[in-house]
Amino acid sequence: MPALPAYSVSAYNLSHASENKIHDDSVAQSLGFTGGLVPGVEVFAYACHQPVARWGSAFLTRGEMLCRFFKPVYDGRQAVVSADASGDGLELRVESEGVLCATGSARLGAEVPPPALPALIPPLPPALDQRPPASIASLPVGKPMGIRPEVIDAERLQKYLDDVRETDPLYAREHIVHPGLLLRLCNTALKDNVLLAPWIHTGSKVRFHALARVGDVLTVRGAVANNYESKGHRIVDLDLTIVANDRTVVAHVLHTAIYQLRHLAS
Repeated sequence: MPALPAYSVSAYNLSHASENKIHDDSVAQSLGFTGGLVPGVEVFAYACHQPVARWGSAFLTRGEMLCRFFKPVYDGRQAVVSADASGDGLELRVESEGVLCATGSARLGAEVPPPALPALIPPLPPALDQRPPASIASLPVGKPMGIRPEVIDAERLQKYLDDVRETDPLYAREHIVHPGLLLRLCNTALKDNVLLAPWIHTGSKVRFHALARVGDVLTVRGAVANNYESKGHRIVDLDLTIVANDRTVVAHVLHTAIYQLRHLAS
């Protein structure tokens, strides 16, 4: 396969006003960053442009993608995604101002049956004011994780496409929910179940199985897969399945986040 031309995006911090203050300029600067971090899910969204450019909507029904985030991408800076052919797949790199911010890989998988549908009724998160603080105790291995059902309407999809500067007309034309929005649901599975200090999404491995479309009722069902320490940070792995309309597996995701930065360890 020939290499794809580089894809450049003017990065935008969608979450500057979110509960996660790692996206707030003043808080992020107090932790040693230049400013608020552009969310990892959006860096993933930028990188996703390349495999979709290669394989089209087929990638969103049987593609596989891994993305790891190493350095921040900042609001208003250019993010440049390169995609080099490697065997039957692509090796991905996201750079901003000459700094390597993320790496990844993507391939078009064989058509295989989707995994078994998880429990019909996912565990619902507690009321926001009843979330326990994120800890080893509140995120034990095996803890069920779910979200309240969400519907992505056409207006929300278009706003997201505008915010991530997506240039591929596929999503709006065919009413397909963008992978970045799907990955945001995985963030919701963490943040709505525990109360978090500033935290960082560090990577995701996604296997797509079906398209999610405007109007679908989307849920996330899964559990904590691991909870461990690395370089002074506390890290959680979530094993999650995104389901549409209680019957279709859209994607299986291994989602990783630093839920306690070493800067903030007590």
